[in-house]
Amino acid sequence: MDDISLIEKYFRLDALQKSRFRVMYDLYAEWNARINLISRKDMTHFYLRHVLHSLAIAKFIAFLPGARVLDAGTGGGFPGIPLAVMFPETHFHLLDSIGKKIRAVEDIARRLELDNVTTEQNRLEKHKEKYDFVVNRAVTALPRLVAWTRKNISPLHRHPLPNGLISLKGGDLSEELKDFPRAQVIPISRWFEEDFFKTKKIVYLPVK
Repeated sequence: MDDISLIEKYFRLDALQKSRFRVMYDLYAEWNARINLISRKDMTHFYLRHVLHSLAIAKFIAFLPGARVLDAGTGGGFPGIPLAVMFPETHFHLLDSIGKKIRAVEDIARRLELDNVTTEQNRLEKHKEKYDFVVNRAVTALPRLVAWTRKNISPLHRHPLPNGLISLKGGDLSEELKDFPRAQVIPISRWFEEDFFKTKKIVYLPVK
């Protein structure tokens, strides 16, 4: 099973969300034939490895209307695009240094009619705006990511969870977490039963 039913297994979706998640596959297949947005072999596991994986963040936190979230190093638009579908009243800013990827993600967001998404080609360390949370998927090791994004975390908290960094990661994290005793590591298998998620984790680091 790798279709929208995999998302419906874990989330209650309205009609518009269902439509957007269905169309999403075709848009990514179209762009992936032109540039390598995601691994070509991964298109057969699109909903599992990309959409549902991104939505693990939606199990960890419910972003509030009006919140601002930065997808740092969005690549092919993950986790930002699926999260923008799930939280249509939260603003997501998708940033990446690679122009062709940003152009693809911008087109996908436009064709999905996601008016809560903006995109930008820029280096993360040069981006200055403030956000409630910074999300990312396997961009770089945590020490470098914190150094680059600490400046982007707003000091004004509006969620029950303090503002900070939410990263999708896998494997042994002991080395990169050793200098961050406040980091919380949550196994994604807590929410999703598929084997793919056995080694996948969310790392949450409040930044004050």
